[in-house]
Amino acid sequence: MGFSQLFDFLDRLQKNNTKEWMDANRKEYHVVRDFFIAWLDDLNTRLAAIDDDYFDTPGKKAINRINNNLMFFPNKPIYKDHFGAGLDQVSKQGDFYIEIGVKESFLGGGYWYPSSKLLKSIRDAIDYNGEELKAVLQKPSFKKMFGGMIPADTLTRAPKGFDEEHPHIDLLKMKCFAAGCYFTRKDVMAKDFDKKVMEVYKELLPFRRYLNEAVSV
Repeated sequence: MGFSQLFDFLDRLQKNNTKEWMDANRKEYHVVRDFFIAWLDDLNTRLAAIDDDYFDTPGKKAINRINNNLMFFPNKPIYKDHFGAGLDQVSKQGDFYIEIGVKESFLGGGYWYPSSKLLKSIRDAIDYNGEELKAVLQKPSFKKMFGGMIPADTLTRAPKGFDEEHPHIDLLKMKCFAAGCYFTRKDVMAKDFDKKVMEVYKELLPFRRYLNEAVSV
């Protein structure tokens, strides 16, 4: 069992995205899911060994549901086209996110359109010590691996309580703070993929820690 079988299952699921097909193939789904959980368990152990502040997240806790939330996204298919999980997970936000999917795979972290409460905390941290975040974002290795933060909507004006002349106004106007990188199917199935996961985690760690400390204050 490996990623080749995982991709094969996801390919067939997307061509037969119905509850009836899933019910008929549920035994195979559990085999694939168990492989993914075991892979996450191994990563959980290895990441804890390189990060003293790592939050233990077993695979069964880390893995996300494969069902789409049709209550909020009624036009989406019943099942996702990927397996997703969050390691180093104190809460569902701010974790180290992993997505292994049909079209692309992704490793990243941060806060994607956080709630107004969390966004205010992040902005307060930037107001107090934005230099630290800018240093992380401008680090050559960070820029090489991620190219910066993931592009997203920004405010056209300074957020309430801040001036347009603020030295970090570019960061204060942002609505989300997330970074990551994409991988092809070939990348995921390569022998060095686990090594790449570790490299991404380490490079992303100062960025994630800054944001997580901001929202925990």
